[in-house]
Amino acid sequence: MEEEVLSKAYDGRLMRRLLKYMKPYRGIVIASLVLLLLDSLLQIIGPLLTKLAVDRYLVPAAHRAPSLLDPYLSNNPWTGLTQIAVLFLISLVLGFFFDFGQTYAMQWTGQKAMFDLRRDLMAHLQTLDIAYFDRHPVGRLITRVTTDVDVLNDLFASGLVSIVGDIAMLSFILIVMFQLSVGMTLLLMAMLPLVVLATIQFRRVSSKSYRQIRVAVARINSYLQEHIAGMAVLQLFNRERLSTGEFEEINRVHMLAYKDSITAYGWFYPVVEFLGMLSLAGLLAYGGFRIRQGALTLGVLVAFFQYGLRFFRPIQDLSEKYNILQSSMAAAERIFKLADTQPAIVSPMHPAPFPEGPVSVEFDSVWFAYKDEEWVLRDVSFQIAAGETVAIVGHTGAGKTTLTSLLLRFYDVQKGAIRIQGIDVREFDLQDLRSHFGVVLQDPYLFTGTVQSNIRLGTAQITGEDVAEAAAKVNLLDFVNLLPLRFDQPVKERGAGFSTGQKQLISFARALAHRPRILILDEATSSVDTETEMKVRDALARLVEGRTSLVIAHRLSTIQRADRIVVMHKTQLREIGTHQELLAMRGIYYKLYQLQYKEQELEAKEGEIGARVLGGTGFSL
Repeated sequence: MEEEVLSKAYDGRLMRRLLKYMKPYRGIVIASLVLLLLDSLLQIIGPLLTKLAVDRYLVPAAHRAPSLLDPYLSNNPWTGLTQIAVLFLISLVLGFFFDFGQTYAMQWTGQKAMFDLRRDLMAHLQTLDIAYFDRHPVGRLITRVTTDVDVLNDLFASGLVSIVGDIAMLSFILIVMFQLSVGMTLLLMAMLPLVVLATIQFRRVSSKSYRQIRVAVARINSYLQEHIAGMAVLQLFNRERLSTGEFEEINRVHMLAYKDSITAYGWFYPVVEFLGMLSLAGLLAYGGFRIRQGALTLGVLVAFFQYGLRFFRPIQDLSEKYNILQSSMAAAERIFKLADTQPAIVSPMHPAPFPEGPVSVEFDSVWFAYKDEEWVLRDVSFQIAAGETVAIVGHTGAGKTTLTSLLLRFYDVQKGAIRIQGIDVREFDLQDLRSHFGVVLQDPYLFTGTVQSNIRLGTAQITGEDVAEAAAKVNLLDFVNLLPLRFDQPVKERGAGFSTGQKQLISFARALAHRPRILILDEATSSVDTETEMKVRDALARLVEGRTSLVIAHRLSTIQRADRIVVMHKTQLREIGTHQELLAMRGIYYKLYQLQYKEQELEAKEGEIGARVLGGTGFSL
């Protein structure tokens, strides 16, 4: 569950890929850069105006340098100071609007870039094969699409452009300070090595804590996803206290990592502030001495005090931007690693058209293993004629569900082939192949929405009449008519509020509404009560009519009418035939049938005994 090791602070390859997401908004980015440069220029105007006011009006200097504003300023002190104050106010107002415009533009660009990146990641995730999700925790994938993309927003919105702004401001300040006094500029820069050392130490500590935070966030997401999804099991086995303790340990790691980060920020800014004030104290002593000698004006010293305060601020910002850059590179590396993951199962370059009319299915010497050579299927061969219904039975782990997964190309066979109407399934376009299947699984899954949206699943061709017709055929309509909003009744996450049987009936209606050519029922009636099963069985007779159907069932009573029954045992096909033929063989199927028959007989006897006991106590059934 560990996160990948952080990459280096800057990776040109990753940065170029990130910049592609800003390319559609390059006009806004350029405008933001212009506003940022203008704002940086305005930052150096304030101290120059202060210098001019001091040297011209407050403490007139005999040897001050001429200013470009001299011809436009009044000789009257009150009028001149008012003019300078107005110019100062104008620079502040312009700086406010430039700063607001630049910040708004880059935040807007960051949100747009994040929107595009998340959209691309979600689209890519849906192209990956099922085996990928078997290997990777859902919580980690959620972290990629949410938290990691949020980290990149800091880079888009306040990282790249702000770094340019900070560098520009430092450059402008240094140029102006060297023009005013080389000696005082060098004195101010004398503290720079100490600031750099503090910055390096800060980056080292903060990078380590950031890596720990990233690991903890991924663990928290994975743990929460798994335990919230399994909340019913957690409460059923009274595991709340143990789960809380486990989460407390994961959460503690996250808290301690943040403590280290807070400590780093806590000492870094005061240290830089202290060094800045120390340099200003040096400026005061050296500047005062130079003024006494007549080599410096008081206005220059006042301007240097203001520039000194501005000089260390970009350095502090650059150190923080370095962390943003480093964390963004790490997040980008993880995101693009996901984006570059190629699905193992893809459509061919030139797919074959899906056959028209009823189709046959053939499993030809199929071998398959989920891992290495731990075979789940061994040399399985059988055919399903067009319009025929074939049932598959067998013990748990015999490979029944795997057959359907291979038919839908969720996985590919290692040996052999699966053909539809004589064409290998690997020759079809994936979406075209799966669009001809209707599948009802043992565990029905409903999405947040309405009953109707769960039946349609976004298929525009399915009308309201089609939905109602499908619901009527699977005996779902009686239940829907009892709902306050009928087909518009809201469905919560995972179908909360609906019974398992009701969710299963909605799944039946979903499969039927899409008018499949091939039908797969994987333990489809296992979650339905006996009365509902009787209704569904009649509907299934109409559902499979004219369709090639593959039915997986544990209840042998539900598949006795199948055209043929395939018996799987220990990864191999052991028997095949009709219900009566298999009973006559007195093999595996016969034993399964006898076992279930005895269980049903025992349940019936227990029911009779229970009825007699209740009857004797005066209760009626």
